[in-house]
Amino acid sequence: MNKDMSTITVHCKHLRKLFIRTPAVHDVSLSVIGGEILALLGPSGCGKTTTMRLIAGFERPDQGTITVGGRVVAGPQHFVPPEQRQVGMVFQNYALFPHLSVADNVAYGLTRATDRQMRLREVLDLVGLQGMERRMPHELSGGQQQRVALARALAPHPQVLLLDEPFSGLDAGLRDQVRGEVARILRASGTTVIVVTHNQDEAFFLGDRVAVMNAGVIEQVAPPEELYLAPATRFVAEFMGAAFFIPGVVQAHGLETELGFLPQPIGLAVGTAIEAAAHPDDLTLVADPQGAARVTNTTYRGGSYLYEVRLPSGNLVRCEGPHTSCHVPGTAVRVTLTPGHPLAYFQKARG
Repeated sequence: MNKDMSTITVHCKHLRKLFIRTPAVHDVSLSVIGGEILALLGPSGCGKTTTMRLIAGFERPDQGTITVGGRVVAGPQHFVPPEQRQVGMVFQNYALFPHLSVADNVAYGLTRATDRQMRLREVLDLVGLQGMERRMPHELSGGQQQRVALARALAPHPQVLLLDEPFSGLDAGLRDQVRGEVARILRASGTTVIVVTHNQDEAFFLGDRVAVMNAGVIEQVAPPEELYLAPATRFVAEFMGAAFFIPGVVQAHGLETELGFLPQPIGLAVGTAIEAAAHPDDLTLVADPQGAARVTNTTYRGGSYLYEVRLPSGNLVRCEGPHTSCHVPGTAVRVTLTPGHPLAYFQKARG
């Protein structure tokens, strides 16, 4: 991502929001760089939608400040209403006006001072809906409705655009296609964007950076590759895909595990018990009649097989193998640790 780190469009500082004495957002600080797409990712109930609603102005924070485009829009004894924040919003259900045409929906938020026809042509061209100005929402596909909602939100030149679970209402077959179209539109617009999602694939596909949220706090903000390979917390490691944990002990130049020695830098004392976060593609599985591990479950995934394997210690790991051969449950196998990169690790809790 080639962005000017000194240009901060959205800055949240020490945000806190309580509902019936339960903190939905707890001490959240977050900066969004001008022109970037930030994915706010986390499980249901983690506080990501509340954070988005605080930025939009639909909720008032109990503590903390929010700055949009260099202007404080929420803080102690200060609150700017949503319509005055220059924040665009695309709702989960698109919220199109059913009685208005595509053109009237898109132009709804434009002021009289704006050259409405010129801006209408610009955004319809951007989202690829030229020639559909007179159609009604019920005459459009789900993907087309979403593009109308995007065009309406982008038309007034917002400082920041917020998208709430943008693909959850689409059929699985449409999702990948529409996701690609939305990514193209957002990047072509150059608008600062925050996408709220619980889907890791969507966050990785869209986000220049991803903020992982859990229980009202942000646990890590980083580019997708860094989140996957170097999670800062155990929760992030677990949430970012099919991670599992391999016990090990710190040695002079790496980790000793039951799957072998892994040379890598370790910032802990020799003899410290750790757990290394691994993914199925970090292991190599070979059928071996003398192998002490056993395949317990086999799942066909089209281009590959996913194996669940029980090690001699009783620990379960998952391995990915090519689709050209299949190891059925009960097969004796040999498993080795071959990540080709350092693994994230976490000190094992005592007891």
